[in-house]
Amino acid sequence: MPAIKVEDLTKTFNKNFNAVDHISFTVEEGELFGLLGPNGAGKTTIINMLTTLLKPTSGYAEVAGHSIVKERDAVRNSIGIVFQETALDNRLTGFENLEFHSVMYNMGKEERREQISEVLEIVELSDKADLLVEKYSGGMKRRLEIARGLIHKPKVLFLDEPSLGLDTQTRRHIWDYIGRLNREKVTVVLTTHYMEEADYLCGRVAIVDHGKIVALDTPKNLKDSLGGDVVAMELAENGVDLGEGYRGYDWVKGIDRHDSTLDLKVSNADKHLPEIFAIAERRSVTINSINIRKPSLEDVFLKYTGKTIRESEASQAERQRMRVRRHM
Repeated sequence: MPAIKVEDLTKTFNKNFNAVDHISFTVEEGELFGLLGPNGAGKTTIINMLTTLLKPTSGYAEVAGHSIVKERDAVRNSIGIVFQETALDNRLTGFENLEFHSVMYNMGKEERREQISEVLEIVELSDKADLLVEKYSGGMKRRLEIARGLIHKPKVLFLDEPSLGLDTQTRRHIWDYIGRLNREKVTVVLTTHYMEEADYLCGRVAIVDHGKIVALDTPKNLKDSLGGDVVAMELAENGVDLGEGYRGYDWVKGIDRHDSTLDLKVSNADKHLPEIFAIAERRSVTINSINIRKPSLEDVFLKYTGKTIRESEASQAERQRMRVRRHM
């Protein structure tokens, strides 16, 4: 039985805006599954429905074998959640935050103490248990929130942008904790707009854009689907139509023009560099710089959405501003 099953799930706001638009997917037990997309793509809305915080407009989903609509309490007893925003009480110690949370799950005193000790050890905060949370660093707070999400031994742990706002080193530590949890057979579902995070952590990734899942597979398969190396060329102003010059060659698997950059998906890019330069020269195009790299999830996102994730976030923000203006 899958840990999560989603069928044609939809959430509509203001009668005509589908924040989540007829999505379907499954997450197997013990899997680390990622929802990757820009801010405003619908990732948090998906999580909020799966954790029973938001009722779907239509469709069906179950978590740990329980309907998210008809068996909300059973779902809540089966999951842990780490939200984007910190939800800790800064006036309590780390231990007290965990104890308060465990009491809400009706855990007995002995069980509480054992479990608190265990989760604090997992996130390496045992020596900070009696410190007020207001004195914790951002990374320590995130680790404490992960500990809190584990306190009742959930079957599924939901992490909404778990490393948002953290520095690179702390982010890596958080990734290590998440990977360790998953190796201990905890099913993990995380949302992120960090390509590296999804690539590093997730067994499978669903790319979410405008409330739809536009691609779903392992990071490796998604990158391999692009069909070769990426040759990124920064062009001078006379390079507007250079992309047309590469059409028809069997070693060119894809062509993407993005502002002044032309990306070619090329089999054995090193071998074909002389031809790439020769074609540009015949068309009197100046190549200011050229870079060869393996495909990334950013390239996958660009393929399926036509934009980088940063551009998508900007356009999502503009659409949100337009909706607000229309309702003022």
